[in-house]
Amino acid sequence: MTRRILCLLALALLATAGPARADSPFITVASTTSTEQSGLFAHLLPAFTAKTGIAVRVVAVGTGQALRIGERGDCDVVFVHDKAAELKFVADGFGIGRREVMYNDFVLVGPKIDSAKLAGGRDIAAAFSAIAAAKAPFVSRGDDSGTDRAEKRLWQAAGIDIKAVGGGWYRDAGSGMGPTLNMAAAMDAYTLSDRGTWLSFRNRRDLEILVEGDKRLFNQYGVILVNPQKHPNVKAALGRAFIDWLVSPEGQQRIAAYTIDGEQLFFPNASPGG
Repeated sequence: MTRRILCLLALALLATAGPARADSPFITVASTTSTEQSGLFAHLLPAFTAKTGIAVRVVAVGTGQALRIGERGDCDVVFVHDKAAELKFVADGFGIGRREVMYNDFVLVGPKIDSAKLAGGRDIAAAFSAIAAAKAPFVSRGDDSGTDRAEKRLWQAAGIDIKAVGGGWYRDAGSGMGPTLNMAAAMDAYTLSDRGTWLSFRNRRDLEILVEGDKRLFNQYGVILVNPQKHPNVKAALGRAFIDWLVSPEGQQRIAAYTIDGEQLFFPNASPGG
């Protein structure tokens, strides 16, 4: 896993959000596969770079890995979705000035045959209980991402020790949201997805949304500057410029404007003044 992260960091140093000279200012943002695979960054970053001249190099991994990259000082900004972990990151001195940026929600998707009989439900804990009772195939990201952490909390809310009862029906993909959805589609399995990646996902086969709308599926995103006092290499001024733009009216409007087939993927909710 460490080798994979190093490779991603190396690639990020070679790729930018738009055309830029080698001496152009840039920041490195450790973020989630959901912001990358949903297409949000491709929508946002060219506008930011055009306005500021600052290129953004994205390392797209799970939230847990993104925060660990920030802890090591190998990025300037983290943009993730696990509020409890984000607050701990700041409390431990690794980051400063966390800002809420946007939200969407998680959805439980599964095959049309729906062997656990979940379609139309709004109680996610009851749905997870039904999946376990039916021993219906379930694909977990298993990558310590924000989605993976949310899924584990939902099994707990259902009163299920997934490590003890998972058996052969519960599979760890160990990968991002897109590959996990591909695996679920191939297996006719259930999985938890952020709505943004689901809307941008094209290889759905027989998968469809079966459970949505439970308040426990709320999915908040936050952005944090890596603490330059702990890591002097952090480009604090450039990182702040990116964060300030994300939470500004212009950045928030840009987030709201991102749609697929007329459906909005993320909903801006930055509060004035932080």
